[in-house]
Amino acid sequence: MSSIIWLLILFSLFLPSLRQARLVMARIRLLRSLEEKRGSRVITLVHRQESISFLGIPLSRYINIEDSEQILRAIRMTPQDMPIDIILHTPGGLVLAAEQIAFALKNHPAKVTVFVPHYAMSGGTLIALAADEIVMDANAVLGPVDPQVGQYPAVSVLRAVAKKDPNRVDDETLILADVAEKAIRQVKNTVISILKERMGSERSEEIAALLTEGHWTHDYPLTCERLAEMGLPACGDMPREIYALMDKFPQPMRTRPSVEFIPVPYGDRRNGTS
Repeated sequence: MSSIIWLLILFSLFLPSLRQARLVMARIRLLRSLEEKRGSRVITLVHRQESISFLGIPLSRYINIEDSEQILRAIRMTPQDMPIDIILHTPGGLVLAAEQIAFALKNHPAKVTVFVPHYAMSGGTLIALAADEIVMDANAVLGPVDPQVGQYPAVSVLRAVAKKDPNRVDDETLILADVAEKAIRQVKNTVISILKERMGSERSEEIAALLTEGHWTHDYPLTCERLAEMGLPACGDMPREIYALMDKFPQPMRTRPSVEFIPVPYGDRRNGTS
């Protein structure tokens, strides 16, 4: 009996690793199928809470230097005449890493298409702006790219300091305001550089100002309709394979799921179809 118990314990410890390996293989098969269909290099940048190790510890992920290193490597391995499709699902992350990815995609000679099945905020939006085409699900969103300094929006730091008597502001806050001013200017110039060739100087500066100067909160949802009004058309037909691929990036299991439904497509029951 003790041997059986130990076997069950070992099996339960290694089961998450086996499941993860199966998911990885399923993702590779779907990626290859999509590449063959579109004649492109397909890259995913998907950030969810993933289960790590065999303890099932949830880990929140964001765009980091490791991501930029891997994506730049994938771009270098792609022929210059081959299109690149990048699938984005991210809350954002490190500005440096997002900028590296954005400029690398912008400099790729062949067409670059960004697919956003659900959301790509902050640094994810910066990457999306570098694409020749953005394709979003009808309910997907991008977001502003206004920089954050510590836990505060850079624009809000500057506005708060501007309302105070300069003689009564402590040195640490003044330093924070100086960093905030630089951060806004740098990100704004990055957006202009990304869009200028495609949209012209005047229009790219207008869009950069909208996205970086605190016109909205950092989590404000920019729908494909709102982006189209800004001159950034993003509504399009999302390949079904991308939804299937996203299913292979599951969130870690919880005791009780927050959302439940029968995961099969339904026909129009009013007409008797199923």
